[in-house]
Amino acid sequence: LLGIPLPLCSCGVIPTAMSLRKEGASKGATVSFLIATPQTGVDSIIATYALMGLPFALIRPLAAFTTAILGGWVTNKLTKEDENVKQSHKPSTENTSKGWKEKLKTALRYAFVEMMQDIGRWLVVGLIIAGLITVFIPESFFASFADNSLLGMFLVLVCAIPMYLCATGSIPIAVALIMKGLSPGAALVLLMAGPAVNVASILVIGKVMGRKSLLLYLLSIIIGAILFGLG
Repeated sequence: LLGIPLPLCSCGVIPTAMSLRKEGASKGATVSFLIATPQTGVDSIIATYALMGLPFALIRPLAAFTTAILGGWVTNKLTKEDENVKQSHKPSTENTSKGWKEKLKTALRYAFVEMMQDIGRWLVVGLIIAGLITVFIPESFFASFADNSLLGMFLVLVCAIPMYLCATGSIPIAVALIMKGLSPGAALVLLMAGPAVNVASILVIGKVMGRKSLLLYLLSIIIGAILFGLG
């Protein structure tokens, strides 16, 4: 519920989610936030209504919420919580005794030193790969499988998952592909999977949360996108 209205992209959500994780959020809650937040935002919902109509504008946040809840629940069920994380996030009164200057200094150090050490390299590598894929895969390629809706969805998934797409920026692409013959369901898959994940987020989540959490995160997005696309 917190993530759905926030206008954060699939890269912008990473440091926020990792902060929540370091503050003691469970793996499931972190995965839910990572799934729901980049798919929608107040701006993208309004833009979706303007360009694609009311049904799409209602389905996008509903799909994001449902997929995020299921993905987080499965992650908590199938993965074990790191005991070190649990122990390192017991309630502390240290920050409450600090003045605002000390708190600001701590926040800036975390944002520009500690967090960059954790995710910076992987984020840069992922962005480079995602940029190359975005440049070298033409948009017209999606429409070549317009006759087969399910095959078109899988094609969109294969191309959209590694690419960097924001929730609002994916809307005109989806509209253009529908006009070229792509089914509305496959377009919804693009609107869900494209903004939700890219190579950068895959690398960072795998590094910070482990391969099992990464696999469940990806499966939740893929299965949720296909089911809502077919619906």
